Formats: sequence, C-alpha cells, structure tokens
Amino acid sequence: MEKNVGIIDKLVRLFIAIVIAVLYYFNVISGKAEIVFSIIAVYLILSSYFSLCFFYFLLKISTTRKDKKIDKLFL
Repeated sequence: MEKNVGIIDKLVRLFIAIVIAVLYYFNVISGKAEIVFSIIAVYLILSSYFSLCFFYFLLKISTTRKDKKIDKLFL
C-alpha cells in the first residue's frame, strides 16, 4: 500500500491522541467512552506512525505531497 498520510495530518492525529490520553489521565472520560476513545487514540497513533490510513485508502484520499523534493526538506 502507498502512504497516504502527510506530515501535517500526522501531527494533527498525534495531537488528538495526546488530548485523549490527557482526558483519560484526569478521569474526564470513563466507562464505555473510555474504551471507544482509547481505541480511536491507538488507531490515530498507528496510522500516523505508518503513514497509512485505512479510511483514506477506501475513499482514495491522500494528504501526502506530490513533490518529493519538498518533503526531503522538511524531514
């Protein structure tokens, strides 16, 4: 599979996962919501790490840059 998650998308996903972790730590979320948000946070972390999003693949969306020379400057 081709990578379909760009660098800004990765940062947003990681930020959302951190927010979920902080809410969990301070017991803002609990019960069934805790389980659902934990699964979402794990998915966001894994998709940003591997630069692959299953839902983007299904919808044929890509947030990666087409110009690879520019990506090399930022990585």
